[in-house]
Amino acid sequence: MRSSPTNGQAGEARQTYDQKLEFVLRRAAEVFAERGFHRASIRELARATGMSLAGHYYYFQSKDEALFRICDHVLRLILETFEERAKAMDNPLERLRLLVFTHLEISLAHMQEMKVLSHEAESLRGDYLARIRQTKKRYYDGLVSILREVRGDRRGNGRELRLAALSLFGSMNWIYTWYRPEVDGDAKRLADFMLGIFLRGYLAPHPVRRAASPRGVALRRPIRKE
Repeated sequence: MRSSPTNGQAGEARQTYDQKLEFVLRRAAEVFAERGFHRASIRELARATGMSLAGHYYYFQSKDEALFRICDHVLRLILETFEERAKAMDNPLERLRLLVFTHLEISLAHMQEMKVLSHEAESLRGDYLARIRQTKKRYYDGLVSILREVRGDRRGNGRELRLAALSLFGSMNWIYTWYRPEVDGDAKRLADFMLGIFLRGYLAPHPVRRAASPRGVALRRPIRKE
């Protein structure tokens, strides 16, 4: 008679599965990042891991599921890591600093996954797309809430908060296009620099309403034809 696995054995099996799944997702992300979701095939994903097609199906059944797992994994990793770290923090500025640092720290460790999330997530359909958008909205709403507290305006201006949140996300999400570790430093240096630039604009007492003229030349209003 075959004995049931103990809790310890079950835990070890689960850990092994999780480690293997992360390896498979990382290799799949490399394929999607290089080839694009629509051009990549499920056979290419399997080949990248050194597994048979049948073995690959043990982890996900389709290319769409692979893309969903990649996007969901890295997005939740950022969000849940931040939420766990921020539990004991009351100061909104420190929570904002932690959010930026956590986002950048995980992005630097998962560059290919972040590229796939930024470029390919909208290729998903149905429930997969809805779930990714729901997680993104949870993250966005959390950032907007922090930004409102940082400014000390509990009501806030919805349009300005939206622009501020999306501008900050844009700065963080695209570092894979230009980041050079030997020049740009680690996640802490990046976080301090990006946040410094962001806050100088976001907390400015009087936001700039009109762009400055190039080289000091005054801009003329267009002549209206009567």
